[in-house]
Amino acid sequence: MIEEAFLKYSADELLVLSGRILDCLGRLTAEQVWTRGSDNENSVGNLVLHLCGNVRQWIISGVGGAADVRDRDSEFAARGGMQPAELAAKLKAVVGDAADVIRKLPVERLGERKTIQKIYETTLMEAVYHVVEHFAQHTGQIVFATKLLTSADLGYYKHLSKSA
Repeated sequence: MIEEAFLKYSADELLVLSGRILDCLGRLTAEQVWTRGSDNENSVGNLVLHLCGNVRQWIISGVGGAADVRDRDSEFAARGGMQPAELAAKLKAVVGDAADVIRKLPVERLGERKTIQKIYETTLMEAVYHVVEHFAQHTGQIVFATKLLTSADLGYYKHLSKSA
């Protein structure tokens, strides 16, 4: 059934993408994690906090029914305070919980409508799709920032190289 494949792929993709972020966090110092080029930019730390807030609000709360406790402004206001390992643990826990919610979501509920963030009227399928797409976008930013900060080839696509 296509709906089951969608849910499985969505949960699996969040875990793959979060694994890349966890790898990046393991390569960066605390100073690098909180580095900003200007006040108009977000640090890797801000992006990780933002992803935790977004995933929790949209999936764990919006889809799963848990209380919505998000403070979105604080995700972007942070200028440090959490070490890379703490950010990694927080992300791993949130994504693990979200993947469980997605995997357990009955396909019959995918068309159910919810209001998320008090303004977005969406189906549960759209909420899951939004979160995976949003997560992928910020994962790309974190990967790019990690490459800039470390000058390292992270090797995620080494298997596609003709010399591999």
